[in-house]
Amino acid sequence: MTSPLPEDPPLRTVVCGAVFGRFYLDALHPAPPGFELAGVLAGGGARSRATAARYGVPYYTAVDQLPADVDAACVVVRAGAAGGPGTELARALLERGVHVLQEQPAHPEEVAGCLRIARDKDVQYRVNAFYSHLAPVRRFVARARTLRARRPLRYAEAACSSQVLFPLLDMLGRALGGLGPWAFADPAPVAAVRAATGAAVPFRILHGAIAGVPLTLRVQNQIDPGDPDNHAHLLHRITIGTDAGALTLADTHGPVLWTPRMHVNRGADGLPALDGPGTGRLDQPSTTVLDVAVPLSFRQTFGTLWPDGIRHALADLRAAVADPAGRAADAQYALTVSRMWLDLTGRLGRPELVADEECPPLELSDLAVECPPPLPATEVTR
Repeated sequence: MTSPLPEDPPLRTVVCGAVFGRFYLDALHPAPPGFELAGVLAGGGARSRATAARYGVPYYTAVDQLPADVDAACVVVRAGAAGGPGTELARALLERGVHVLQEQPAHPEEVAGCLRIARDKDVQYRVNAFYSHLAPVRRFVARARTLRARRPLRYAEAACSSQVLFPLLDMLGRALGGLGPWAFADPAPVAAVRAATGAAVPFRILHGAIAGVPLTLRVQNQIDPGDPDNHAHLLHRITIGTDAGALTLADTHGPVLWTPRMHVNRGADGLPALDGPGTGRLDQPSTTVLDVAVPLSFRQTFGTLWPDGIRHALADLRAAVADPAGRAADAQYALTVSRMWLDLTGRLGRPELVADEECPPLELSDLAVECPPPLPATEVTR
């Protein structure tokens, strides 16, 4: 990622959409280097107008209302693949010569169409997978890169809710060093499980490969139509494994864990050697938290971590505008992620509709139980 030069004029940027778009507005207010918040474009409702007023910027309801000096736009409106007009909006902006950062997910035909217009108009079009730009995910990807350089990857495991499947594929591509060769099999049947439990089965399990690495994937293919942004059992969880051990992103927001593979050598007598020469590997912790950052609350995540991730995505856009040499590779990557997403969603089928009730949170104190004290670090047990 290249930082914009101090003398480069800032990209005057509008945010399209005022719901999830509020995180983009927070990322641009105050504006990071290389950007200037130039307005909000939304559907004309009182809430959207109030949002623009709160950030002290002009409010627009159509692309043709935008002033000629708008350079970039963040399209944070559902794309056609999700039943919204986001891609039509992106196309109209690209036709005006405006760089576009579009929030995921997007159908491959939508992505291809926008890329064609961007090429013709000599502007940048990028699909923002969002979660890939969050600091805990970037730390995981950086450690995965180091791990790949030292040991071959043997497997990957991942889990997510269907709403965030698109960014999971992008996260896996970054962690595994690429996307191809890739393939997916159909999900395992669950009829017998339903018959045994009489209940909905939240997760579907699929096998596949990304970057030639065997993958086991669990997807919660459920949605509450009355409250689609809630009731996911998790966002993302990823493990990549080597013969030496496994690196895990425990949650989208961290932490990153290292779990060495348990291995006990045998002594001359053929029995497991638990002490003495050659047993130093047994001193490794069974799991180590690699992150030094303290986990954030959800309030801090929404207020700081998410806007920071958007600023990182914007910096990538700014760097691509300044140096478009990687445009073809970026376009191919975006198309491949969208094709993988389409393949998987087709195999999974429509999400199961559920009607979940709001569940009160558990306090940490609710999980307190009487446990034996931990062993001293120097104590050896057999």
